[in-house]
Amino acid sequence: MIESTAIFIILAIFVVAILYSSVGHGGASGYLAVMAFFSVAPNVTRPTALLLNVFVASIAFFQFYRAKHFEWKIFLPFAATSIPFAFVGGMITLPTPIYKFFLGAVLIFAAVRLAWNFTSAKETVMPKIWIALIIGAVIGLLSGLVGVGGGIFLTPILLLLNWTETKKAAGVSALFILVNSISGLLGNYKQVFELSTDVWIWIVAAVVGGVIGATLGSLYFDSLTLRRVLAFVLLMAGAKLIFT
Repeated sequence: MIESTAIFIILAIFVVAILYSSVGHGGASGYLAVMAFFSVAPNVTRPTALLLNVFVASIAFFQFYRAKHFEWKIFLPFAATSIPFAFVGGMITLPTPIYKFFLGAVLIFAAVRLAWNFTSAKETVMPKIWIALIIGAVIGLLSGLVGVGGGIFLTPILLLLNWTETKKAAGVSALFILVNSISGLLGNYKQVFELSTDVWIWIVAAVVGGVIGATLGSLYFDSLTLRRVLAFVLLMAGAKLIFT
């Protein structure tokens, strides 16, 4: 790997971790986008993104939980089915063309989710348990298959259906991402041994970025403008995977 390229990847992971953790996410779709631009092999991208997710989502959850932006009664029914299904998804290895298409579609969805400021003035209501169980299972399976934690799907659902407010949605999503990422990694454990030798440097960059972003997001701001810049990058990466 060329030195300048290695530095760019480290900086990109650092920035992605800041932006995603500021809204309670681990950043897997962003890391996948970075690796897609450099044509990293699918058998490496999925476990790498999940591993980085574990570190950043842990930090995000801690910060949002400490700031009292979390609800167990919202989290538990979604996680109850997402965890086993993320494990199943992690065990499945899709053919490269199909994986690239699914990943491209997820990155484009993530771009839309980041660019759109989901807010609601309506009073929040509790989701029906059976609905939460079904949604959790679907998100968990897709998360394990692609290599994300599922927050990019769960957060907009929570907000659009008025099941919780913005900050608590971020806190719930952070722990949701953490448990799904761990489950997906366990299901995908064989590919963990194929990780890049640079992964520990990437982890350090992600952790530092995660601390900065989660602290700012849980206490101070919602960085919509910066997220829209990242959304453009995700859109380009998704298109690259689908059409090239």
